[in-house]
Amino acid sequence: MTKNNRSGVRTRYQVVGPTLVINLGGLRRVLSSAPQGGGFTSASHIINHQVDANPSMNGYFPDPARYLRKLASQLGAGNYTVGLMTAVPMTQLVTSRVSSGKIWVECFATVGVTNAVRAGEWPQYVAGPKETLSRRVGTINLILITNGSLSTSAMVGAVQVATETKTGVLRDHTIPSWTGKDLATGTGTDAVVIACRLRGEGPLHTYSGTHTIVGALVGRAVSNCVSSGLVKARKWRERHR
Repeated sequence: MTKNNRSGVRTRYQVVGPTLVINLGGLRRVLSSAPQGGGFTSASHIINHQVDANPSMNGYFPDPARYLRKLASQLGAGNYTVGLMTAVPMTQLVTSRVSSGKIWVECFATVGVTNAVRAGEWPQYVAGPKETLSRRVGTINLILITNGSLSTSAMVGAVQVATETKTGVLRDHTIPSWTGKDLATGTGTDAVVIACRLRGEGPLHTYSGTHTIVGALVGRAVSNCVSSGLVKARKWRERHR
């Protein structure tokens, strides 16, 4: 079990074997595309669990939500847990904290791009048996936490800003789509989590677009993490050729 706060993040977290466990310090409003606890919910913990590169062959599917709930219980995270999966090792975890005045945003991310894709491309599993999702697993999982109390529309806006930022960084680094025909905008299995304070427990933010301070903080935190994560991903690929 290890703890790592060298990036300055103050949210409590642990890496327990292949799993990142984030303790939110109480119930928070959460919006996510996570397989466990996705959509709008309340959560006290977020987990990001490394699975094998071909999880469909190792018992995690067809019900990843059930698997993640069981794992959360085993880790003592409780019932109010949002859970993610990735093939990226937790040794490649990157974090960032940015702030302005009393408002802050923290980002936890694992970055893998072997499954990189340009939005609008036809799904890989349709392209042919040699290019299936199970053979080319890579995921960018973004977990964003703020002490602000975001409106529902602001939470959606934060997802939008995080996604725009991720795509911008991928293009800055000229990450190609799996087809090799264009630059990637993400991967086929990306997930994003936005966690904020309950109403009345933090500074209220009605909006979170790129013209707002909270939106700018989201953008900076995601940019820091995706940029650092790409460096780690490249080094990992070079070591495992």
